[in-house]
Amino acid sequence: MNSGKTKKVVNMLAISVSIFLSGCTVGPDFKQPVVETLENYRFETKAVETMVNLKWWELFDDPVLYTIVSMALENNRDLKISVSRIEQARATLGFTKADQYPKLDIEAGASKGNFTGGTRSSSTNSTYFIAAPLSWEIDFWGKFHRATEAARAELMASEYALRTVQISLISEVVSTYYLLLDFHQRLAISKYTLDSRVKSLDIIQQRFDSGIISELDVNQAQIQKEIAASAIPQFERSIAKTENALGILLGKLPGAIKTADDLNSQTIPPDIPTGLPSNILERRPDIIEVKYLLEAQTANIGVAEALRFPAITLTGVLGVASTELSSITTEGGAWSIGGSLLGPIFEFNKNIRRVEIEEAKTQQALYRYENTVLTAFREVEDALVEVETFKKQIFAVGNQRKAAKNANELSKERYDKGVSSYLEVLDTERSLFNAELNLSELRQQYLNAYVKLYKALGGGWVTKEEMEKAN
Repeated sequence: MNSGKTKKVVNMLAISVSIFLSGCTVGPDFKQPVVETLENYRFETKAVETMVNLKWWELFDDPVLYTIVSMALENNRDLKISVSRIEQARATLGFTKADQYPKLDIEAGASKGNFTGGTRSSSTNSTYFIAAPLSWEIDFWGKFHRATEAARAELMASEYALRTVQISLISEVVSTYYLLLDFHQRLAISKYTLDSRVKSLDIIQQRFDSGIISELDVNQAQIQKEIAASAIPQFERSIAKTENALGILLGKLPGAIKTADDLNSQTIPPDIPTGLPSNILERRPDIIEVKYLLEAQTANIGVAEALRFPAITLTGVLGVASTELSSITTEGGAWSIGGSLLGPIFEFNKNIRRVEIEEAKTQQALYRYENTVLTAFREVEDALVEVETFKKQIFAVGNQRKAAKNANELSKERYDKGVSSYLEVLDTERSLFNAELNLSELRQQYLNAYVKLYKALGGGWVTKEEMEKAN
């Protein structure tokens, strides 16, 4: 190619760049949604003005639990899916961003014959060519810019979606673990109660055999023994099913799960500092996720707006062509450059409707964001009230258990002395058994109230390693 032709190509590219830089971006720019927040939580017990990172490994202080949660964070399949979605979103961003730049291809061909261009010639012709076509749709209206903006926001949303899954996974593993400990403890209570009632039945049977008491007392003792016996398979079944559920969370096949000694050995977390209510907008990953999705959807309006205007495309070809293979490199140079404009004129308002569709989707995304914020505040308030009320309930049921245990011992003494009937003993045994089972369940619910509060506040750093890197 001679210098004059080269200069023409350079000038054309310069003009194209200037047009590209002077282009405008249509569609609305994203604005941070404004949400009214509370001044303080209604059931807050420990006010903190700054946002505090909630370290789950310190809140739920159990070495066995730490191992289980770490295993879940490493092996859980839902978590792996979320990680894969981030990689997909990152690839989508690169894929979309590439549309902003020129596209360079390569094409080559060869033909030989006496039929060319719809006509037949008397001689045989040979044609050979190799060229590098260049095409570039100038982003004059910001269509590709907006699409890239949306893809970038979706990438950020996918990263916060991963955080949401991580915090949900931690919460679910911990709560399932506490439920498993609760079932183990209620099973132990049932076995202990069964042993006690078997001994009581033996004594009652001996007294009946001696003619001291009626057969009714024996039957009532048998009923109480079977009530305790029937509770054992019930809790064994619950333990197995809970272990199976926990196994899936850990990313392994169902099976037995190693746990700590018992539910009573679990440390009650200290008062969790909630921080200012406005902090929740920065801490909760699900809120940040839907905010980025709103940003992405806002950018999609710009894409739809840009499709209403003409698309300007530049094309160029640089290569060699010849009718003789031997002369391609010597005298077969070929080039061309041009431009095209293609735009809609009348499509029965199709392009206007496309914009309206994206605007409606954006309004839905805004409502989804607002609803996520409202739900977050509700979850914090629910968790705070659960922590406060379960604590009071445990204290009351603990006193009830003490009274039931004392009443049971006194009723047995009165029965042995012939002062009261066996019905009094049965009533106190039922009360004691129910109080012990109820107390175990309440303790599990109390611990899980802290788990819910951890999740509702958006958790903190997911692992110790991330915490160390951030410091």
